Amino acid sequence: MAVPPVRRCFIDAGYGQMHLRSAGRATDKPAIVCLHMISKSGRSFARLMPQLARQRLVIAPDYPGYGESDHPPAVPAVSIEDYTRAVWEVIDHFELSRVNIVGYHTGSMVAVEAAHQRPHAVERLINISAPIFTPQEVADYHQYFAPIPLDEQGERFRIMWQRIMHYRGPGMTLEIAAESMAENLRGGDHYEWGHRAAFHYTEAYARKLSRLPQPVLVMNINDDLYRHSRRADALLKNGRRRDFPDWGAGFLDLWPGRVAAVMLGFFDAGDTNAQPAD
Repeated sequence: MAVPPVRRCFIDAGYGQMHLRSAGRATDKPAIVCLHMISKSGRSFARLMPQLARQRLVIAPDYPGYGESDHPPAVPAVSIEDYTRAVWEVIDHFELSRVNIVGYHTGSMVAVEAAHQRPHAVERLINISAPIFTPQEVADYHQYFAPIPLDEQGERFRIMWQRIMHYRGPGMTLEIAAESMAENLRGGDHYEWGHRAAFHYTEAYARKLSRLPQPVLVMNINDDLYRHSRRADALLKNGRRRDFPDWGAGFLDLWPGRVAAVMLGFFDAGDTNAQPAD
């Protein structure tokens, strides 16, 4: 089956224009919605999307303030609930009645909130890492991810690059790292707003994850949330954690075919009309 191309477009939404990528077409299979981490964008899924989209529609929006989407206002502070409502605006634009959702780090929170806001529209969820934090970890992360002021020495950019190198996954090339850095810069001076929203949502994430009736797969990749994601075992009502110790940051770009096989295997479980993913 031919690999569909990825297309890009804008839609009008509550915070202005939202940018998104799409691949494939709507079929009898639920569309897959891919939700990025902070401070990246839907570009994180660009190489994966064609592999997922051979038999269904796949969409990957940029949250307000990231990628090429317009920024939300500074007041009131944007929340995970706000990002989620913006994602539903994208889904409604495509007139989709049921979806499967992939969330990555912060996107895991948005995915769970999406299933909470419209439980009957979400069939299955994948969380790439489960951001489950203790109160002390939340306090530490608030400090670690505090915005870094601009200066003539470029301290913000130096630290950004150092962090990308520190969390660099197996096989992640410098070119992929540079693409990741470029996505950070698109957030401008608002680049940490999403982290702030995530840390305020951490208790709600654990509570709502524990109440989800939908099947959930936690893909625990070997990155900075590897040990945190193991905490999901005690919370999952209808799901499981699967560890991927050989995958880390950059894995969506490096092994999209292998990643797609895992995701489609989960999403198509129990679907008698499912066809091999090629």
